[in-house]
Amino acid sequence: MAILKSLSIFILAGLCEIGGGYLIWLCLKEDKPWWYAALGAMVLAFYGIVATWQTNNFGRVYATYGGIFIVMALLWAWKVDNFKPDKYDIIGAVIALVGVCVIIYTPRR
Repeated sequence: MAILKSLSIFILAGLCEIGGGYLIWLCLKEDKPWWYAALGAMVLAFYGIVATWQTNNFGRVYATYGGIFIVMALLWAWKVDNFKPDKYDIIGAVIALVGVCVIIYTPRR
């Protein structure tokens, strides 16, 4: 149950960071209204709060989040930007996920 809760927090944090960054991107690169960037900044600030909900230490949480972010960024690009990840994107994402699972979920004394 703790792993499910932890993964849920990582996914919510990822959605906040990617979504907030994407809104700012749209404002600055796609000529969307200024409030896209303002909303994006608020979502990014919320990401900073969500990350603190993890129970592990800062270093492990952020190292793990980096790997999960890789996967989520590829999924976002695929579903939102119609970018099709190739086999090397997928292999890299799997390697990252295995690595972060070792970092965050390996039992320690």
